[in-house]
Amino acid sequence: MLAQIDWARPWYDAVRPAFERLALEGEDFLDAFNRNAQALGLRNHAGLPLRFVPQAALPEGSAYEEFIGATGQVPSRDNLHDFFNGLVWQTFPLIKRELNALQAAQIAQDGVGKSRGPARDAATIFDENAALLVVREDETGRALVDDLRGHRWLDALFHKRAMFGRDAEVWLFGHALMEKLVAPRKAITAHVRVVFADDAFFALGHEARRAWLDEHVADQLVREGLSTAAFTPLQALGVPGWWPGQDAEFYLDTTVFRPKRADRQGAHNG
Repeated sequence: MLAQIDWARPWYDAVRPAFERLALEGEDFLDAFNRNAQALGLRNHAGLPLRFVPQAALPEGSAYEEFIGATGQVPSRDNLHDFFNGLVWQTFPLIKRELNALQAAQIAQDGVGKSRGPARDAATIFDENAALLVVREDETGRALVDDLRGHRWLDALFHKRAMFGRDAEVWLFGHALMEKLVAPRKAITAHVRVVFADDAFFALGHEARRAWLDEHVADQLVREGLSTAAFTPLQALGVPGWWPGQDAEFYLDTTVFRPKRADRQGAHNG
């Protein structure tokens, strides 16, 4: 199963250090996850030590998010989806903790139900399919974000491609998104949360940037909550440097890089 993952792909940069710390021999990852979780001191929002347990530990009729919040145990199946989920817990533990706190609180308030409600829906989207776009907080950075939100793909991703790696970088967060990218397709699209950062962030090493991002975004979730309006779409293979052949024609493929609908453009501008 794990042999399907091409760790050289740039979209796995965020979680690759967590994978390397596992030092796996074979594909049985739960014990390695728990060694790492203990070494990192991972805890849920109730302060309980985080442990990864087999899916069978989840009682019949219990909500997954509620169970994690109540026990600190993360039910995990032997598949890529849950493997990536565990790596994200070990990479962005503060963000994951706050997302779980939000989801558990919504379940406690509204019950499991068929409808998740807007806050829980946004948390699920974040958890499964988000990417964090960190942008230098200056005029050019804000122009890049405006182009992305306006679906001006050629401007954002082709004409401004030199900004990526210097003034902007993408960190994948969603574990379902990582799973999909095991078999990359041009249409795979992330829900992007924009994070503005000052010059000091871009001078940090990888581990320090990861830690800053984890703490900063988790703090935002505590202070501001979450809604689906916070996201803007970004095609993962459109990130400059993440795929070969990214010429102008690549971004002019409107079956993938779709223009913004007029009604949404007007609503955004309003």
